[in-house]
Order: sequence, then structure tokens, then C-alpha cells
Amino acid sequence: MFDNQAARRKFARRSRTAGVAASVGAALIAVGVSALPAAGADTSSASRSAAALATAPAGPRLGSAGLMQSDDFFQQGLAPVRATVDLTGKQALSACSGEETMRELTRGKAAAYADVTWSFDAKDTSLTESVAEGSTDASAASYEKRLDKLVRGCQVEPHGHWHYGKGHAITGKAGEGIWYTAFNGDGKVAGGVAVIRSGHRFGIVELTGQPSDDPGFMEGITAGAVNRLAG
Repeated sequence: MFDNQAARRKFARRSRTAGVAASVGAALIAVGVSALPAAGADTSSASRSAAALATAPAGPRLGSAGLMQSDDFFQQGLAPVRATVDLTGKQALSACSGEETMRELTRGKAAAYADVTWSFDAKDTSLTESVAEGSTDASAASYEKRLDKLVRGCQVEPHGHWHYGKGHAITGKAGEGIWYTAFNGDGKVAGGVAVIRSGHRFGIVELTGQPSDDPGFMEGITAGAVNRLAG
């Protein structure tokens, strides 16, 4: 696992609430998760291809437990208030991706999806996370590269536009991640984004808002997300 003690020393601009919520872990319930019936969940063949299911690695299927939990935020200066979880992969990935979703990115071929939108007690601060389970480590690594390329496309913007800063890579036994600080048009820190992977699982996490004066808070969020994804 990552050394979160080190991370503690040291993402878009808008949150999107997922359409249909599914079951959530006890840590989410503890802070008032919005748990809605999964009546609108996509049960079509496109949601899980037969090929992906046939080759998916053995072990626990990706679910809400693979998402960030309330305990992951306190050391980053964030007090979670509410979370909405969705298991359909239909949440927009990031401010940089526009309306593209994880299901669209993977063309519905992932074995499983999980999304969450978190709100915090601080005004204009929220976090979205979208993860998926690939059929192999290699396929997950390929999607990881595509997500990172998408993020890097928003590093260079016209003067006065929000943008992502330099990428910072972290690795550990649980997996790996690349995080970027986000800056608003005035050049002030306004959150950040991270692309993460653990084995055959991959995803993206984006924070809107600044929980502290140290932009290194994104390292702690990235490490926490990778640890959960590996669980």
C-alpha cells in the first residue's frame, strides 16, 4: 500500500451526480449516502459483454467497496457529507472529457463499473470517481493510457482558462496513479485529477475545490483511491 503518511504532508470544475445509485458500503452510509433503487440500471447485453465476463479475473467483482470511502478524506482536509453511487458506468469522467463516460470509453466491454459523486461541507467542493474492471491487466493498462492522454489534453490552454498542471506519478504495492493539480483562470489551485490503476482495474478521480493551501493534497487522494481500487 502507499505510504499515506507521506502523502498527507504534501481535483472538474463541476460535479455530476450519477443517475442510478446502488448498494453502498457502511463507510458511505455513515455520512448519509443517497441510496436509490437500481431500477434504472442498464441490464442490456451492452453493459457487460460475454467476452469480458468470460475472461475476467477470478476474485471479488468490482463494486462500491472499490471506490473511495469517507475515511479517505479527513487527512486531506475534507469533511464528507453525502455520496451517490452508481454501478452503470454512465457518469461523466471529468471536466476535460466533457460528457464522455466510462461505458463509452470502454464501449461497454468492461466486466463491471462503479461511480461515485461526493459532496463535502466546504462550499463548491466535490469529488467524482469513475472506475471499471478490465478483462486483463494489459487491457486495464491500455485504458489507463487513454485516460491519461485525455487529461494531458487539458494541460495547455489559452491564457485565462482553467487547466491541469504537471503530472506526478506514484507507485506502490496496491497499484499506480498519475495526479495533476487543477488551476482556474487566475492561476489559483482549484482541485485536481488523477488516473489510477490496480491490476485489471482502472479509473479516474477528480476533485473540484481546494481543501488546503498545499496542492500535494491530490497525492493523498490518489493514493487512497488506488488502495481502495486494489481491495
